[in-house]
Amino acid sequence: MREDELATRVVEHFRAAFDDVEIHLEEPYDHYGNRGVADVYVRVRTPEPVDYLIELKADAAVRHATGANEVLRQYRRMERYFYKDDEHAIRTKLGREGPGVHALLLFAPTSRCVEHVREHAALYESVDPEATVEGVEAVRKVAFLTNLGRAPEGELGFLSLNGPLAFDSVAFREAVPSGSRLADALWGED
Repeated sequence: MREDELATRVVEHFRAAFDDVEIHLEEPYDHYGNRGVADVYVRVRTPEPVDYLIELKADAAVRHATGANEVLRQYRRMERYFYKDDEHAIRTKLGREGPGVHALLLFAPTSRCVEHVREHAALYESVDPEATVEGVEAVRKVAFLTNLGRAPEGELGFLSLNGPLAFDSVAFREAVPSGSRLADALWGED
């Protein structure tokens, strides 16, 4: 599975799930030499702006990475510097309910990505889900994408690796949709 396939599903999902949405692919940022690219940057209004900064990892990315530290470094750099770039502003809102930023590191539901995550599960599980970005409440999610086929209906999902369910725990296994690509990748089901 390629990263552009994942990006297509993410775009389909956000277009279907929200009425007022701005979607930017490969959105660059630059803060005093700290340069990078968010794979997908989405701003929805519910009615206040809520941002989704998305780093996608498919087979090629995990194959070429030197390890989880490199993947996490890229993800954290995006979170740290994206909003310091003058082009991307997010403001605190007194009446905001819930997080204003969702920083997502999303893996493809493939055997290669499962193997990578299994090898480095402790590192991905250690990412604190609670954060603050430029004074705005944020949530960090490291997850496998699920429900890829239902993205056009706005039903793309993810199974968190840094949430309450430890990877490869019984509860995690029970949360994997049966017959899904992720189930196939985890256990070779068909």
